[in-house]
Amino acid sequence: MDLTTTAFGTWSAGRYMHFGEMLDEQRFLALIRHAYDRGIRTFVTADVYGVGKADEMLGRALQDVERDSYCLVGMVGHDIYDGVRAGSKGYPRFTDPGLRDHSGYREYLVRATRASLERCQADHFDLLMLHNPDSTGYSSPAVWDAMQGLKDEGFAERIGIAPGPANGFVLDMIDCFERFGDRIDWAMIILNPQEPWPGRLVLPAAEKCGVKVLTRVVDYGGLFWDDLKPGHQLREGDHRAYRPQGWVEQGHKKLEAMRPYAERHGLSMIQLACQWNLAHGPVASVVPTVVQEAHADARSAEDKVSELASMPEDIRLTDGEVEEIYRIGDNEGCMPLKGASARFEGEQPLPDQWSLRPELLAVADRWSLGSEW
Repeated sequence: MDLTTTAFGTWSAGRYMHFGEMLDEQRFLALIRHAYDRGIRTFVTADVYGVGKADEMLGRALQDVERDSYCLVGMVGHDIYDGVRAGSKGYPRFTDPGLRDHSGYREYLVRATRASLERCQADHFDLLMLHNPDSTGYSSPAVWDAMQGLKDEGFAERIGIAPGPANGFVLDMIDCFERFGDRIDWAMIILNPQEPWPGRLVLPAAEKCGVKVLTRVVDYGGLFWDDLKPGHQLREGDHRAYRPQGWVEQGHKKLEAMRPYAERHGLSMIQLACQWNLAHGPVASVVPTVVQEAHADARSAEDKVSELASMPEDIRLTDGEVEEIYRIGDNEGCMPLKGASARFEGEQPLPDQWSLRPELLAVADRWSLGSEW
């Protein structure tokens, strides 16, 4: 089963990435099942979320439904088995030279995939994605030979790449598509009407290389769910605290400028964001974060899942409206980007930032992206 238009991610509801309120275990299990019962048929998890706990919760929530009635998307890449967590920086990538060289990539990926499948109570992933790769993950034939091997051996029907955790990686993604696009079925990127940059720059290359795109952060930190209002104080430790001061207030102004487009087509604001993403050629699935906000007037997570599930399948925005909304939300240059960057001055690459190699400058030239990276 390939990915459906709407998807549910196990990072939702604050359990494994802190957004708003953290739902307790029983309510989170019920929320996953509620998503299934309302018609959402794609579920996305990663072995690093809760160090396997998110996989387990998904497996428990769906254990009594037919496996071929939903699409299971897994992600592996952080070494939660041999690696040591470095505080807020998380676990190292399995390609860290301090853990293994290229000869050990296949063994690790097989081990991690088997363990994740066991927790999910499944015998295969419909899509398995390389999660938050470092520079080696984007460029190493040994990594993609191993990923292809997982597909050939029946661990996954499709393979893909999911960059992160922060925004960027444009040149790395395009370079990866050009090198291994004959193997890559799907890519996951950050994209929404208030964050079209830089994710939108990847789409032409994805389309040319035949890579379908799943978009995350469609909700723009919860703003498109329409119950995060100016003046609301996020709780200490909320994952959205990294955003610059005033982002809710500025984002709300843009949200109101976009609202007439939603009303014109009978859409809620989150449905508008999803439809705007899906109006871009290679984008074929959306996975907003379901946020249970921590204030008295907050909408329930269950209500938000129902709203996502009821989104019309037909794209209602015209090409002109897509561009008008883009101009309202244009955020070009709003943040330093991760991945290959001219800003990086260290001798050794970091897990999420590295030097701008000559071949990546050539990528920028081929795709008319300039050199301001």
